[in-house]
Amino acid sequence: MIVALQNNPALWQAQLPQLAPSGNKYTRGYALIMGGYPLTGASRLAARAAARMGAGLVSIAVPEIALPIYAASLLSIMALPFQTLEDCDALMQDIRITAMLIGAGIKPCMDAKAQTLAMLAKHQPTVLDAGALVAFSDRPKSLWDAIHSPCVLTPHEGEFAQLFGAIPHIDERLIRVCEAAKTSNAIVVLKGAETLIAAPNGHIIISSHAPPNLATAGSGDVLGGMIVGLLAQGMPAFEAASAAVWLHGAAAHLFGAGLLAEDLPDLLPQAMQDVS
Repeated sequence: MIVALQNNPALWQAQLPQLAPSGNKYTRGYALIMGGYPLTGASRLAARAAARMGAGLVSIAVPEIALPIYAASLLSIMALPFQTLEDCDALMQDIRITAMLIGAGIKPCMDAKAQTLAMLAKHQPTVLDAGALVAFSDRPKSLWDAIHSPCVLTPHEGEFAQLFGAIPHIDERLIRVCEAAKTSNAIVVLKGAETLIAAPNGHIIISSHAPPNLATAGSGDVLGGMIVGLLAQGMPAFEAASAAVWLHGAAAHLFGAGLLAEDLPDLLPQAMQDVS
């Protein structure tokens, strides 16, 4: 049975992470993001968004060749270099990590598959986007079989079609996204002018809050970072995805015309203040 609701803060506001007077950066959550190369902007956008959402520590695992680019442009966010898949896997072993994201700026290749599967094997809350999804377009079941912990998929319509098949008519979006969530055993966030957030149990949230200025390159990377930032702090996956989608739209409303994706992270504190 499908239960559909319009997205609004009353659905998830009580689940938003709260700061503890005795907390430290690790009790606020540690988000690890897989960085891309030569496309480095996407994961940097995601990392800034994760930090602005309240994660106490955010790191980006980056190919060693890209370290100078990341290190020169990041201050509070750490760039952790790796050379091999084994090095990358070793970075994921840090027991302080509480949530992870892969896909922003990642090429859909065999390495992306291996890194994604290694990430899922850690059984931490995980966000999969872009290249991490498309890498499994030839064998999506191998991805579904690896999902055994809270996981959020954030495809746009083209990526959704490669994994679950095209949606021939707009009237079928709701039922197809619900089926996709059940098939993958993950929260599916189908991005668009009307974003749908579906859970495997048939619950779905319809989010029509986003303004058209969000149709700009990199805004989806910011959304992925927002979700992982909330997951890192212990927010349940369905509520984290729903809150991030709504706050993403609220931040865009605050800016207005001329919005660039890099403007969004710095608008998030005000958007969250308005909600609370």
